[in-house]
Amino acid sequence: MCGISGAVGLNDISQALYEGIRNLEYRGYDSCGVALVNSKGLVLKKNIGGVEEFYRKENVLRHKSRIGIAHTRWATHGKVTRENTHPLSSSDGAFAVVHNGIISNYRFLREKLAREGFHFKSETDTEVIPHFLEYFYKKSKNVEAALAKTVEALEGSFALAFITSHQPDQIYCAKRESPLMLGISDEIKYLGSDFNAFIDHTKNAIIIDDGEYAVISRDSYTVKSLVTGQEIDKPIQKIEWDSESSKKGGYPHYMLKEIHEQPQTVNHALEIPASLTDDIVDLIVESDQTYLVGVGTTYYVAQFGQYIISNLAEEFLPAISADEFVALAKIDKGSMVLALSQSGETYDTLTALKYAKSKGAKTAAIVNVMGSSISRLVDKVVFQGSGPEICVISTKAALSQIVLLTVIGLKLALRKKLIGKKEFQKQIDQLKELPEIIHAVLNERSGFIHRIAHQYYKVKHWLYLGRGVYYPVALESALKMKEVAYVHAEGMPAGFLKHGTLAMIDQDIYSIVFVPPREDKELYQATLHSIEEIRARSGFVLGIHFDERGKNKDLFSEELILPPVSPLIAPLLQLVIAQLFAYFTATSLKRDVDKPRSLAKSVTVG
Repeated sequence: MCGISGAVGLNDISQALYEGIRNLEYRGYDSCGVALVNSKGLVLKKNIGGVEEFYRKENVLRHKSRIGIAHTRWATHGKVTRENTHPLSSSDGAFAVVHNGIISNYRFLREKLAREGFHFKSETDTEVIPHFLEYFYKKSKNVEAALAKTVEALEGSFALAFITSHQPDQIYCAKRESPLMLGISDEIKYLGSDFNAFIDHTKNAIIIDDGEYAVISRDSYTVKSLVTGQEIDKPIQKIEWDSESSKKGGYPHYMLKEIHEQPQTVNHALEIPASLTDDIVDLIVESDQTYLVGVGTTYYVAQFGQYIISNLAEEFLPAISADEFVALAKIDKGSMVLALSQSGETYDTLTALKYAKSKGAKTAAIVNVMGSSISRLVDKVVFQGSGPEICVISTKAALSQIVLLTVIGLKLALRKKLIGKKEFQKQIDQLKELPEIIHAVLNERSGFIHRIAHQYYKVKHWLYLGRGVYYPVALESALKMKEVAYVHAEGMPAGFLKHGTLAMIDQDIYSIVFVPPREDKELYQATLHSIEEIRARSGFVLGIHFDERGKNKDLFSEELILPPVSPLIAPLLQLVIAQLFAYFTATSLKRDVDKPRSLAKSVTVG
């Protein structure tokens, strides 16, 4: 959603604040703003545009300060304008607030404040916060009391931070259902929506939980309960990520870097302690019904899990999109929900998990971020260890989750005695071969993929087709094309063609078909039949397959040929190829690859 950064130190923190908010730009990049305290009081600077553009336009780094907060926005309430950009200030100019989340009762609160004589300059839900801080401060003359009263009035989800001229050496922050954490070092104390806000400077973090607020100064920090006001002893957590892994490393875009990091990502997933995935298998075995839950990319990952676990373990674990979970799932004490989330903060997935827990269900999650809301909510958690994924488009995190679901499927098959230990190890060894294969394909096939993407980048309509487990691969691959290239792409089961979609086939509709290896005989033949249906109507087909060149020379208009691999890892390799195809299409179209329009990395609002 939006990114929040803050810093307070003994000396000038302007550069550290800039680096922090720049590292959070993947959370939103419609507009940017900062609030600082100097000898003149509160200084607010804000404008539309990305972080670097804003800092350059406003010459922000010339404003030296020992304390400040910053915000990069993904618009929810109000258009992308300077007036709607954070920070937002109180009427008397004494409070400057940044906020991530949604205040669901803001209309009611605006009306109440208007009756008290407050005037609003923005269309945002956030502006009620500084006005309430001013209102309650005038009554109590106490900043912490004003914060507690303000938060009490707010409904919805939020992470908020503010500075005030009443206490010019302190940053105040609070959270409910949106991520917020502190970075602790000797010289500077940091605040951020996630670790990237301060990972360049410290790996010591304090995770703020729901219903808590914090006060930080240059040499201290305090975390308290919003309900009781009592101080809470919070442990410092060590961040495992290396700050260098957040940098581009010579690649033109984070997306390309993260695609190329996938061999390492797969290795990390396979090195996760066996006990963690064993715990998930235990919960599945003990439960009457297990649901796989995600939204967006992670929903398609869940669908992949549904197919692979059904194929390997003969167990049906329905995949449900988190935003529809409450309407569709039938939950009781015998149920289990396995959630998938890259950030661990996804609003719809959190809502689904809370609903499941309210019904007495067991819960588990595969997430990429330690200390995230989902990881602390569920009964069992697997940290996938993908490292930071900076590009808004998820690639390596999704592949890591697919690998882990495959491992869970194999372990469940072993537990049910559908396969023996020898076959189990054989399949695990096949997964262990995947990193080297991905590495080789990225090195050897990238130029060819780039040529095809550039040749057809002006195509406006793509059908992505697959059968069986290749159907969710088609769905996720089409999503990549939509997200990063803004090209209409539709994923569907290849068998669905003859039930209506064939009527669309003409010179303007191009198809990509994911063809299984020949060893998967029935699926292979059925997929070829679908291709023939398209070709019989003079449709264009780009085939991604494992056959020798010319084996089906009249079947494809274009082909991307991959090295022979086992049926277990074939769809994973094809997914990587589709990610790269979407990337090269986007660069040919000159899209903003790492920050596609209208999207943000972690969707923490409903």
